[in-house]
Amino acid sequence: MKLTAKRETLLEPLQAVSGVVERRQTMPILANVLLVAKGGRLSVTATDLEVELVAHTELGVETEGEITVPGRKLLDICKALPEGANIKLVQDGDRVTLSAGRSRFTLSTLPASEFPTIDEVSGQQRIKLSQADLKRLLDKTQFSMAHQDVRYYLNGLLIEASKGGLRAVATDGHRLAMAEMKTTVDGDIQVIVPRKGVLELSRLLHGDGEVSVAIGSNHIQVDLGSIRFTSKLIDGRFPDYDRVIPKDGEILKADRPTLREALQRAAILSNEKYRGIRLQVSANTLKIQAHNPEQEEAEEEVEVLYTGNDIEIGFNVNYLLDALQAVDGDEVQISLTDGNSSCLISVASDSDCRYVVMPMRL
Repeated sequence: MKLTAKRETLLEPLQAVSGVVERRQTMPILANVLLVAKGGRLSVTATDLEVELVAHTELGVETEGEITVPGRKLLDICKALPEGANIKLVQDGDRVTLSAGRSRFTLSTLPASEFPTIDEVSGQQRIKLSQADLKRLLDKTQFSMAHQDVRYYLNGLLIEASKGGLRAVATDGHRLAMAEMKTTVDGDIQVIVPRKGVLELSRLLHGDGEVSVAIGSNHIQVDLGSIRFTSKLIDGRFPDYDRVIPKDGEILKADRPTLREALQRAAILSNEKYRGIRLQVSANTLKIQAHNPEQEEAEEEVEVLYTGNDIEIGFNVNYLLDALQAVDGDEVQISLTDGNSSCLISVASDSDCRYVVMPMRL
């Protein structure tokens, strides 16, 4: 293999795939990226056996070939070289030499034949949508995914497609986030994308272009033009989330920035471990109270629109703040049933995003 490229041309695909390069890997090959130079094009592939990223770039290929090199080291070298530097990469036996100006680096390699690649996505169904729409679905819900929960099917995001459109749902058992959009879909699909895959895909989505999403029996693949993202799916049954969405509660309406700031102030004196706060709701008034083991207390009063029964209820303040951060619009509405039931946070003008937060005993 022998190729020449501008620093930026090589840096862009390396940065795109670097998120899945394993630092503490069980297999040495997973710390490497696969370089394939062919027909004036370089493809860079990284995988952790769960998520695979392939990025392409056009550059000058003198001699075609394929090899794997340490991903993190190659990225760091390219970052450290001056802007606009001309890089020459030459394979010599089991070594790769990278030179630019007066700088020269020799890296160890492993054979390309040992590099694990994800199988082709089989039994697939394709959905086309804009990058912005897909990023919105992920960003509005991903914060509610569980992290290393024994209920493995919660450590990911449910992607559900039906005739009505596309929906993303995440829950960690204490809260739930749901976002949906209208699009044309053939048939019904329900798959769970693992947490790391969701975070990587969200990082890659930026811009106005269109993406093609292929969903198979074991994998999901998203084609972003110069980058192809593939992730294994979690084999499990997602909970029946529709059952936990509160129906017919009393509606409290509040100015979102005002409520958020009041919660942030009260949170300063909440219990650092449990993050509990108490809400006292009465006619057009919301009182927010927090206290901690040091006997310190905070109290905030917020003017709201509310005409229902008086309710006293406790919540994890972080969960409320995450939901208020995710909803759009200045006026937020919170549906409350009683002191022992979940609340539903949404915006009256936008029914596409809904957030459920379970109460906590204080």
